[in-house]
Amino acid sequence: MVLATRNAHKVREFAGLLGGIPVRALPDEVELPPETGDTFAANALVKARTAAAATGGPAFADDSGVEAAALGGAPGVRSARFAGEDATDAENLARLRREAPPGSALRYVCVIAYVDGPEERLFEGTCTGTLAPEPRGTGGFGYDPVFLPDDVSDGRTMAELAAEEKDAISHRGRAARALRAWLEERGAGPGGLR
Repeated sequence: MVLATRNAHKVREFAGLLGGIPVRALPDEVELPPETGDTFAANALVKARTAAAATGGPAFADDSGVEAAALGGAPGVRSARFAGEDATDAENLARLRREAPPGSALRYVCVIAYVDGPEERLFEGTCTGTLAPEPRGTGGFGYDPVFLPDDVSDGRTMAELAAEEKDAISHRGRAARALRAWLEERGAGPGGLR
């Protein structure tokens, strides 16, 4: 199954989350369209459709981000570009901290789109939390150093969790487990997909 990315870290992450279902990166010659959708689903679908059409087999893609209640759901689909088109994680994080007060509600969202010919499915995972007063931790990326997940009672940020702990509660982990369960219902366990 092709994942619509060439990011080796993301391919490894999804291969682990999907429990042995083979995942391969998008071939170099396939160009993905820009993410111009207004929703996570729209962005994930356009990437998965492009990958499936180009490879002739099943493909999936994800789009994810953080939504701050204090900012009316922003940055949302613009999470990677919150501080500008070429913004770094640090710049995006700094803008969120400037504009949203500590303790305000946050929600991570991930939508995975699966496409195989005419069949299209969406799987969504969320993780709720609050904005930490200060960034903490060196794990994860993006907004993880200020995201205090509701599922963790000891006050650690996402960036302070071990990889297994994060996968168990993260928006991406939850969406991937929903995809995996659906694939397994269809009899497409490890080795069962093209």
